[in-house]
Amino acid sequence: MSNASDIRPVWQAPALACDSHFHVFGPTERYPYGGDLRYKPPVAMLPDYLAHARAEGFERFVFVQPSAYARDNSCMVDAMLEMGTAVCRGIVDVHEDAPDAELARLDAIGVRGVRVNVSPVKPLEPGFSNTMLPRIRRLDARCKELGWHLDFLGPGWLTSELMPVMKTLKCDFSIAHMGMYLARDGIGQKGFQDFLAMLRNGDGRCWVKLTGVYRMSVAPDFADAAPFARALIETAPDRLIWGSDYPHLSFADKVGGPVLFNLLGGWAPDEATRRKILVDNPAELFGFNKQK
Repeated sequence: MSNASDIRPVWQAPALACDSHFHVFGPTERYPYGGDLRYKPPVAMLPDYLAHARAEGFERFVFVQPSAYARDNSCMVDAMLEMGTAVCRGIVDVHEDAPDAELARLDAIGVRGVRVNVSPVKPLEPGFSNTMLPRIRRLDARCKELGWHLDFLGPGWLTSELMPVMKTLKCDFSIAHMGMYLARDGIGQKGFQDFLAMLRNGDGRCWVKLTGVYRMSVAPDFADAAPFARALIETAPDRLIWGSDYPHLSFADKVGGPVLFNLLGGWAPDEATRRKILVDNPAELFGFNKQK
């Protein structure tokens, strides 16, 4: 693999393109971390992120609450307030019984979703999804009322466990990192085929994020993940969104700069499909084209 710092964009994002999944991290004296850290958090301030994103042509942005801050959304919220609702949205992590006034405050600044976030490297624990159901059911009802969606992240085995639940949700939902099905097991693995079927046969509430490819891949240049991305694009190009997952945490040395952006150009070589993934789909999911 080439040195990531030497890579340059090989194409330009269309007007109003949206990075639908990235994180910001501030100085610890202002934004302390939660107690259960999965990784060593970096300092990744908004201006640093924007320098990368705007060089690729992005004009809209969706902040996602990182696990390092647990349910203290302050760092992300401050960055959203700096950007403004014309160009940004957010996905928070909140308690399922958070006060209505707090959800209304977040809605007013552009929050449009809540994370259901389990470590993508959590070992197989059959039945674990059952412990998540009370939170999911409560959040589903509240997100439906607000016009928000649920944003799932977890290992592939958990995605599979949750699919029956996802099919019953009242609100829209998104699934990060292509469902986190490991590339080494191939696109024929039952979980991924079931995932495609849910996307193909659903009622238009399921969205999939073309993110985190480095978490599922083990091949040089992430070549083993390309069939997964292309299968998703072939199945439902109008249900996909893309995100940089900046600042890539422990994978930054592999995917700095526009490495992931260039990959999307190879997965979706035609401009019409790229526009769906980068402009039209996120505009619909996050409501960029309408005012509440």
